[in-house]
Amino acid sequence: MNRAPLNLASLREQYPGRIDVVSETGSTNADLLARHTAGEDIRGTVLIAEHQSAGRGRNGRSWSAPPRSQISLSIGVAADEVPADGWGWLPLLTGVALVDAVKSATGIEAGVKWPNDVLVGTGKLAGILAEVAAPDPVIVVGLGLNVTLTAAEAPDPRATSLQLLGADMLDRDTLVADILRQLSGRIQRWQAAQGPDAQLIADYRRRSITIGSRVRALMPGDHQITGTAVDVDDLGRLHIDTGAELVTVSAGDITHLRPAEDAG
Repeated sequence: MNRAPLNLASLREQYPGRIDVVSETGSTNADLLARHTAGEDIRGTVLIAEHQSAGRGRNGRSWSAPPRSQISLSIGVAADEVPADGWGWLPLLTGVALVDAVKSATGIEAGVKWPNDVLVGTGKLAGILAEVAAPDPVIVVGLGLNVTLTAAEAPDPRATSLQLLGADMLDRDTLVADILRQLSGRIQRWQAAQGPDAQLIADYRRRSITIGSRVRALMPGDHQITGTAVDVDDLGRLHIDTGAELVTVSAGDITHLRPAEDAG
């Protein structure tokens, strides 16, 4: 399969901040965090890897895919003016930006699964991971979008890709440019509003496939909450109606349930 390298010169013409592309690394998130620790100002810096050999998801899960089959990208985000209770919206707005970029570039309608996945149907198209560069108010947001990943190459049978979904446009330069345009715009509005504004919350609700779904939340200590996800609040927390009470979830693994699974 012909998987062309990214055109760094073209990307730099379209993105006003610093953007670097490396042929291979373990994790773009880890690299940006290490740069920050070494004293570099990473705010606005974008790092893309053609091959990420030790990509990380939530709870330390690993993820790897063939070179140039994905877009593996991290960006340093200044959160100086945003209160910490608004930081939970950063991965959510990243999901909205990804959904909009995929729609713009390929016409494919994706949705956001709370808190950090982009799905088409039940297939995972992209994942998001946000990490704080403590003790400073700088957050590194990483994303991995499956572009030409085949079913045989996927490290998880639940994964899908733009190619598997039948997308005609698979130019990664165009996809990266669309992602950075959408993401930069969303981040700037989040920073200006010092958190999510009404439009961002409304946009997220429209693109959410979790709100309105029956879900099971696996909480720390193997505690489970089952019910209907009814909303996401101003802090980015998921509200689940169990039938007996309304539970607010700030973190946890969420499974969308089919009717037969409700009693499981």
